[in-house]
Amino acid sequence: MLAQSCYKDSGGSLRALLHKRSVWLTAIGWLAGNVVVLAVAGDALPFDWPAAASRTPVGHLVDANLALAEVLLLTVLTYRLTRSRTPLDLAHRAPERSVAAAETLFLLLYGAAGLGLGFVLARLAGWHPFGLHLAGSIYGTHDHVSPAESIAWATYNLVVYAVVPLLFFRRRYSAEALNLRSSDRRADTVLIGVVLVIESLVQIAVLAPGIFELSPGQLLLGAPLTFTLYLAGAVLPAMIFIYAILVPRFLRLTGSTVATVIFGGLTYTALHIWDAWTVFTSPGNAVLSVVFLLLTYFAPGMFKTVLTVRTGNAWVHVWAYHALAPHTLIDAPHMVHVFHLK
Repeated sequence: MLAQSCYKDSGGSLRALLHKRSVWLTAIGWLAGNVVVLAVAGDALPFDWPAAASRTPVGHLVDANLALAEVLLLTVLTYRLTRSRTPLDLAHRAPERSVAAAETLFLLLYGAAGLGLGFVLARLAGWHPFGLHLAGSIYGTHDHVSPAESIAWATYNLVVYAVVPLLFFRRRYSAEALNLRSSDRRADTVLIGVVLVIESLVQIAVLAPGIFELSPGQLLLGAPLTFTLYLAGAVLPAMIFIYAILVPRFLRLTGSTVATVIFGGLTYTALHIWDAWTVFTSPGNAVLSVVFLLLTYFAPGMFKTVLTVRTGNAWVHVWAYHALAPHTLIDAPHMVHVFHLK
């Protein structure tokens, strides 16, 4: 009964979605974030964003809203491509409600502790705090990032958010219960291919990534290096912590795919709290930092959740919408610079 309810909820009509309080609250929150930026930012944002230094606050808002529109279109496309698949009993991959609630609370506290420890350890070493992104990811940075910091960041995140949670939960739950096994490899492959091509073309058209300016030697070394480091430091940690473990528990606790997608987006955003560009030196800057964390990561985090809920396979988002595009595509020039590749 719960599985049928969740699947019906996930595949409901637009009219049904518009009647959900969670959708309205999310829309109001998104609009409020836009208003806050217009009211607080003034003529410039306080962030170190070399890759987007010429954009005004209004321009950044336009970018964020266009990115949201793309995510919504990709979500519609994902529903169309998966509409004929057998409904998945994703909620029942989690334990009973009381156990799921305890495990979810434990995971959220554990994740917060991981962020806190990552801040302390990185600062003691003279580095940027360890969050889900290495300093300089996507937006670039004028700060120096060393090879040692990059490797330590990837190692810390892999151990804390992927290896330890996976070892703990894999002893108690099957690979299927943790969304680690495909129920339809052919359908998953088609979905991955379609989303990856569209997202790559959008990234290339909108961001004009510097990967195409690298020399053949830099590309030969930099692309696999970027793929490996970001797979370890960002992709697998998010996959295991959120999409393998937390998503089924969100679904079990809420009984709603819509609420689960929203919570997935919020959790994904929270893991980026230490992005190197955030500024917490004043109340205004702190507010702008939180708002732009949401404007940057909430929609992608929701779409990663959609891919997981619709396929029951946490690996789908890894290949369709994370490891290759955007990270390898966008961040390869950053890794070439960090490791001084010739």
